[in-house]
Amino acid sequence: QVQLVESGGGLVQAGGSLRLSCAASGRTVSTGAMGWFRQAPGKEREFVAAIRRSGGFTYYADSVKGRSTISRDNAKNTVYLQMNSLKPEDTAVYYCAAQLVLNIVSIASQKSYDYWGQGTQVTVSS
Repeated sequence: QVQLVESGGGLVQAGGSLRLSCAASGRTVSTGAMGWFRQAPGKEREFVAAIRRSGGFTYYADSVKGRSTISRDNAKNTVYLQMNSLKPEDTAVYYCAAQLVLNIVSIASQKSYDYWGQGTQVTVSS
């Protein structure tokens, strides 16, 4: 089993920044990608960003591209999502997810992820 614990969410004004963290423990997930997804009230969960173990490949949703940076520290088994220029529409619960086996083709698909965290709330006020 793999446990994922997100942190770093909170309330921020529009234009502000937040850095989310996702700490992984348990079974090694070093071979797969890790991703961030989000779910706003009344909406389906959607892809935000993902990164493979080497960190050499990252992928972003158009809605956050240019405003967010995903990174990972394999020594700490932690993935980060730096979000800048936040907008009210970024308000959502943000979830961290991990693949056991790397699936680049489906890296933006929830179905390709095997483990999920409980989520952290991000609220952006206008």
